[in-house]
Amino acid sequence: MISTYGPMFLMLAVASLLAGLFFVGASFLGGKVNKTREKMLPFECGSESTGGRHLKLSVKFYLTAILFVVFDIESVFIYPWAVQFKTLGWNGLGSMFGFLAVVVIALVYVVKKGALEWES
Repeated sequence: MISTYGPMFLMLAVASLLAGLFFVGASFLGGKVNKTREKMLPFECGSESTGGRHLKLSVKFYLTAILFVVFDIESVFIYPWAVQFKTLGWNGLGSMFGFLAVVVIALVYVVKKGALEWES
């Protein structure tokens, strides 16, 4: 049992020790912050921020971000298939064509709905 799970527990122990060491080191060795009026002002890219602070972003922004993540994750599923292409045979090829068909249908649907058109 120890030979099976020993390396995992050793890795968790070393990771926990390092995380704790970094936290304690940063707490004791890090500089103390003197809160001045100038340091507490909002800062963005080296310039004064203009406009409303509580400005809500458009839903289009979030929709585009989510679609990017979804279509990016699909490439994660394609890579292992490409690595194991020869060993999967015709069954693997057919299942990947099915997966890619679903992806293309979803992309066509998203484009027809206009979700990727960016308007200010």
